[in-house]
Amino acid sequence: MQKSVVVLVGSGSIGQAIARRVGAGRHVVLADLRLEAAETAAKLLEDAGFETSAVAADLSSRDSLLALIDHARSFGLIANVINAAGVSPSQAPVETILKVDLYGTSVLLEEFGKVIAEGGSGVVISSQSGHRLPALPEEQNAALATAPTEELLALPFLASITDTLKAYQYSKRCNVLRVMGEAPKWARRGATVNSISPGIIITPLANDELRGPRGDGYRRMIAGMPARRAGTPDEVGDLAEFLMSSRGRWITGADFLIDGGCTASYHYGELQYLKATH
Repeated sequence: MQKSVVVLVGSGSIGQAIARRVGAGRHVVLADLRLEAAETAAKLLEDAGFETSAVAADLSSRDSLLALIDHARSFGLIANVINAAGVSPSQAPVETILKVDLYGTSVLLEEFGKVIAEGGSGVVISSQSGHRLPALPEEQNAALATAPTEELLALPFLASITDTLKAYQYSKRCNVLRVMGEAPKWARRGATVNSISPGIIITPLANDELRGPRGDGYRRMIAGMPARRAGTPDEVGDLAEFLMSSRGRWITGADFLIDGGCTASYHYGELQYLKATH
């Protein structure tokens, strides 16, 4: 009897927290651009009682994602897909951010939407950063949600972006809109798909930022948000578990902001000073 399969793309702390909540009794495929990162995460889960396999996968490559799907389907039906992969504004140039975060996530939603099992569910990890982008014209929203994936990067308003932060914000806005655009297609297979937009979550990367040259800015941001603290991967995992469980079956095509009130403060509270730089 084939197992149900959970596919995690991006094997960092947030993705692992979600996989732990939905992967018991299932085969968990951990995919990462760096195979060693996927293998390290797989070992952690194996030591906690999960059945796993690790593969290298490039989110920006359709062929790589199709190979990942073939690997996952060799173990059974794909019940859950978690996309927690991506690059940040400080990690990559504009072209790479758009190719990975925007195009790659769109391809993932398209291809996994063709094979997701009935009753299955997907979650895309977006970012609070997408909520800092001003409202877009409706034609841009429609293009980001529904344009053919191979035409996305040629959209004029994307091709003109030169700032990495702006590229990241557009990518994350696209993630949210793309989830909305794909949800009706996933529903034809009896599956749901949603996005989660976390704020500052304490991960090894976030700790590096807090200890680095931009640490003071991060700490000031944390102090100015209503929660007065950063979040944890487990808190994002709890939300994702709900969305992917039987209790979340009436929720699809939606985005959930989980940021300790940071976005609220950015628009209307103590963090409005950030608008000058963002």
